[in-house]
Amino acid sequence: MSKRIGILGGMSPESTVEYYQHITRTYVSRYGDYNYPEVLIFSVSFQPYVDWPNQGQWDRVAGGLAEAARSLEAAGADFIIIATNTMHLVFDQVQAAVGVPMLSLLDVTAAVIKEQGLVRVGLLGTRFTMESNLYPETLADVGIEVLVPEAADRDFVNRTIYDELVAGQVRDESRVEFIGIVNRLVSRGAQGIILGCTEIPLLLCQADVEVPLFDTTTIHAQAALDYALG
Repeated sequence: MSKRIGILGGMSPESTVEYYQHITRTYVSRYGDYNYPEVLIFSVSFQPYVDWPNQGQWDRVAGGLAEAARSLEAAGADFIIIATNTMHLVFDQVQAAVGVPMLSLLDVTAAVIKEQGLVRVGLLGTRFTMESNLYPETLADVGIEVLVPEAADRDFVNRTIYDELVAGQVRDESRVEFIGIVNRLVSRGAQGIILGCTEIPLLLCQADVEVPLFDTTTIHAQAALDYALG
């Protein structure tokens, strides 16, 4: 019996769908049958998780996600993943609220980058992700330096995520600008780029740039499938 996966999603719906599809489709592709793990999804109402961080109310973010995680646990989830990068800022508080394990997106991403032998990577994400110590501290533990875009580029990335990608809007002009931002990070020494927002892979793919892209949605969903299968 595989473990039952609990997905704490809705932040945004776009990325939650990508998680579910990757888990189920990868299983079918790998094994040729439909015996993929059971998946529970708690899709929160997204607006508070846009408003509360902007208001600095991270205690409310933690409390809301902790309540949702307890619901997943009560429904029978054997472990839980938070299907978004930014909300890993309250990962420890949410983990403390439940008795089942949680699988960290940051930890599994760090492991994949380390396997490739890189020592310096760029990071794209929401401004909360890019301007926090989430990735720098996690990757420093495995000897990897994290570079973030300059302020104007950070603003553009953040706006694109919230104004376009979370609504499922994928614009060619935004893709061109993202490629420019990646190239500027590469010119500063980035050997690869972390797509540190689960919506960015909707816009940017490996064919667009010359350095490796680390799609955190795929990495995290893959790790969840592997963990569920034991």
